[in-house]
Amino acid sequence: MNIWLNVLLALKAIMGNKLRTTLTFSIIAIGIMALVGILTSIDSIKASLRSNFTLLGANTFVIQNKGIGIRSRGSKQEQTRDITLEEARNFKRQFESKAAVSISSRVSNIATIKWEQEKTNPNITLIGSDENYLSASGYNIQEGRNFSPFEIEKGVNVVILGQGVYKQLFSSRTKAEGVRLYVGNIPYQVIGILEEKGSSMVSSDNMVLIPLRSALSKFSERKFQFDINVLTPQAEALDLLVSDAIGLFRVVRGLHPREENDFAINRSDKLASTVIDELQYISLAATLIGLITLLGAGIGLMNIMLVSVSERTREIGVSKALGASNKMIRFQFLTEAIVICQIGGLLGIFLGILAGNAVSLLIGGSFIIPWLWIGLGIAFCFLIGLLAGIYPALKAAKLDPIEALRYE
Repeated sequence: MNIWLNVLLALKAIMGNKLRTTLTFSIIAIGIMALVGILTSIDSIKASLRSNFTLLGANTFVIQNKGIGIRSRGSKQEQTRDITLEEARNFKRQFESKAAVSISSRVSNIATIKWEQEKTNPNITLIGSDENYLSASGYNIQEGRNFSPFEIEKGVNVVILGQGVYKQLFSSRTKAEGVRLYVGNIPYQVIGILEEKGSSMVSSDNMVLIPLRSALSKFSERKFQFDINVLTPQAEALDLLVSDAIGLFRVVRGLHPREENDFAINRSDKLASTVIDELQYISLAATLIGLITLLGAGIGLMNIMLVSVSERTREIGVSKALGASNKMIRFQFLTEAIVICQIGGLLGIFLGILAGNAVSLLIGGSFIIPWLWIGLGIAFCFLIGLLAGIYPALKAAKLDPIEALRYE
């Protein structure tokens, strides 16, 4: 049984009914495009999330108030007492021999920065931090310098600008270092500019850093919540140091051995996993939509194949009269159904990759080729073609050659 001959005969039959078959594999292409396109864009979003969380560093973790941060589906926010500045400083003093420790607090998410006639939108994140914050949070200085120990201790009015703030206030030819500007109504001197990182869930260029003591004294009317960022020397030691940090902070907080932790430990890889797990629901919904569309396309394909059997009854009779067996007739119609499905599938895969990567480019991701979804798309199309072609193929094979030759 010559497979390629059957494929050629299938293509010839397809060309003889261009409109009908075009509509059929267009439906199949739409289903595969929806399936591959959405799953490709989700893969791109996952890769972007992993990249963004990796910017925090593979060897960092944050001690926060319980209930802050990203919570998985179904989890409840617990109300516990906040971490105090004294507790954070006590922990830092005892733990900094093992790792770099930074204390910070988000002062405002709606700060406004002014310089001469220029003014930012009221969407700037203002963070009070210490000298270790940049390294512990994955930021680098592009121009200028970090806070000095003296500036941190005395709360000097100096500021480090994110790239977004710098671009809003200064032209590319203006040197910002040493410039005096206003955070709200309070004057600060610029000592550094951060490298651009791009907007993400874990970082933003629209932020400014000031010494923590300055934040406490100049914005004393605000309620402060303190985060403790820890940068471990080696990624391999992260699990051990997290355990050490939990033990030490329990002592600092004065917890009884039988009491549960009333604080949270957030690691960048755990946060990424939590968000990515939430995307599985979207993946499942996209798969169901694609499969339902393919099911509809398969029903349409079966209908077309049944019409084709009726229209080619005399052709089937001639083939049987010339010696074609039932098996050969059955295989020919099955091949035709599978070829139609594969043509639609390949078109849908191509369009799906384009649509998925268009979404990837919109979110700042890179171009990806989803080999897994390509393989699954081809497999789905083969299965749909096989299932849709079985009944028409059996019906064609059972035709009586005498009656088929007499068919008008």
